[in-house]
Amino acid sequence: MRITEITITPIAVPDVPLANTKGVHQSVFLRSVIEMRTETGLVGLSESYGAKRTLDGLRKAALALEGLDPYDLHDLRRRIETALPDAGGINAPTALADHQLVDVVYSAFELACLDLRGKEVGRPLYDLLGGAVRKQIGFGGYLFFKFAKQDLTFGPDIMGEVMTPDAMVAQAREFVGAYGFRSLKLKGGVLEPDAEVETMLKLREVFPDHALRIDPMGAWTVPTAKKIVDQLDGVLEYLEDPCRGMDAMAELSAQIDMPLATNLVVVEFEQIFEAVRKDAVQIILSDHHYWRGPTGAIHLGEVCRAAGLGVSMHSNSHLGISLAAMCHVAAATPNLTYDCDTHYPWSTKEIVTSGRPVFENGTLRVPERPGLGVDLDHEAVAELHDLYNQAMVRDRDDTDEMLKYVPDYVRKVPRW
Repeated sequence: MRITEITITPIAVPDVPLANTKGVHQSVFLRSVIEMRTETGLVGLSESYGAKRTLDGLRKAALALEGLDPYDLHDLRRRIETALPDAGGINAPTALADHQLVDVVYSAFELACLDLRGKEVGRPLYDLLGGAVRKQIGFGGYLFFKFAKQDLTFGPDIMGEVMTPDAMVAQAREFVGAYGFRSLKLKGGVLEPDAEVETMLKLREVFPDHALRIDPMGAWTVPTAKKIVDQLDGVLEYLEDPCRGMDAMAELSAQIDMPLATNLVVVEFEQIFEAVRKDAVQIILSDHHYWRGPTGAIHLGEVCRAAGLGVSMHSNSHLGISLAAMCHVAAATPNLTYDCDTHYPWSTKEIVTSGRPVFENGTLRVPERPGLGVDLDHEAVAELHDLYNQAMVRDRDDTDEMLKYVPDYVRKVPRW
């Protein structure tokens, strides 16, 4: 089996103004849909980021993959590294972490290769990753402070404005009622720290048995974070990226017992060594989109096990191909013991023929069909590609978008 053709389709998906410490989501989020064809007629699928740097890298690397054997992942890596020398990172300057373009491009194409292999041998993707240790994958409700959407050109709002602790409790009630989530994560760093502490305490009062987390994305200084940890002692399952940078996280870690998690200061294998040496974090968030694909995410789990670190799973705005891949990776990662993040409820669109899956008690069953276990809805992809051309958004810039809602906004990290 050899690769004969790769199609990369950029799409735009209606989004809502979800706030974070560096700004707010734009009117659409960008994804790329990958179809990897072979001479056997099998087609491997993948989904990745859709901003300009990623899209350019995918297109350039795709030209080098004709004739590739999908079973030869070392050759896949070699070809991509050759096609993208000194490629650098993918993220816009306003981002708080960067991911290497080579890793992101490799991750996208590896997923398509694994989908092909699963389809050829008739086995679900999790079997190619070592087998499933669980079939029901737990997800957490991802809570966001948000503005009411101003421009409805590309899609409706969801839930309206949520900018107070009580409004956030209402959002959580709606998510738990609709999806059955048994854990909740708040994207923090938006309101004053005291208001966010109040929010978490109210969530704990209403949901006494739910695991709770907050992720301020580096918005707090070490003294501020220490004060908040003291106030939320016994409330949080873990605290994600309260401070910006490895050294600040290590400084905080030395003062507290609460586990610290990250998807900002450890995003490459080489950074794990420093994190362990400094005891900066105790949990690393996996993500097959940049941890060198599904096999890299499984390897991350093994490295974390050896280092005595916990494993959780990161999410970005995504659709059904990525969701299926997340389920397979979670199924095959023995020490992924926390509910996975997902932005999925914040979108209403889908690009797989099976439609939007139904969460049961906050869980999804991992697909059992060969490969990823999903098929592409070409009409839906065409519709979202048309929206990509209409919206004319080519990169993510939460800080610039924030000026539409707060004209005098100035990005500052840490802010408190």
